[in-house]
Amino acid sequence: MAEACRIVAEVFEELKRMIEPDISTKEIDQFVESFITSKKAYPAFKGYRGFPASVCTSVNNEVVHGIPSSRRLKEGDIISLDIGVYYRGFYGDGAITLPVGEADATARKLLMVTEDALYRGIGNAIIGNRLLDISHAIQSYVEGNGFSVVRSFVGHGIGRELHEEPQVPNFGRKGEGPLLREGMTLAIEPMVNAGGWEVEILDDGWTAVTKDGSLSAHFEHTVALTDNGPLILTKLS
Repeated sequence: MAEACRIVAEVFEELKRMIEPDISTKEIDQFVESFITSKKAYPAFKGYRGFPASVCTSVNNEVVHGIPSSRRLKEGDIISLDIGVYYRGFYGDGAITLPVGEADATARKLLMVTEDALYRGIGNAIIGNRLLDISHAIQSYVEGNGFSVVRSFVGHGIGRELHEEPQVPNFGRKGEGPLLREGMTLAIEPMVNAGGWEVEILDDGWTAVTKDGSLSAHFEHTVALTDNGPLILTKLS
């Protein structure tokens, strides 16, 4: 599982160098698929419940599950990239949101707060805590910074299946939910909107967008719960 997650992390390091104005989301998808298969792994999202691509490319007000196309990125856009890898029987899953060139102040703050919220959630992924301790840490930090957490999509357990129990919402009351146990592996993934939390699905049946048209960001790590604290698997160091 650590190997599957390492491939996810390696893809993101490459994409950080690739994302720039005028690249198309289809070109991003082609690169991701080629990179993953070069590692003797498989892009977990391709064909999953009918999804047609290897990476979810969600731009600006798109929250999650954006489908790659001929659309080209522009200066000032932000793009969320969500990637899954299947390798030798196990899954890894991660997401990152990147600015395209120079983003404005609101977008920069949104990205910073969303990533910080992810790490605050991970910091509560401790044996003996309750699941919603993770959720509460994310929600309280996001809302304290004037943004909102998406309710319609949540994190999840992960391992031999891409989506396993338990669900990991990004909102909830501290001290509630299942007890966190050693060996659990969770995909923790705050999705944060600059405006309201409501979303709607476009006619393609996949792309979720903010109902009010505000920007949205998404960060995700796959995390293992160990005696020494949470171990982030989708990170190179």
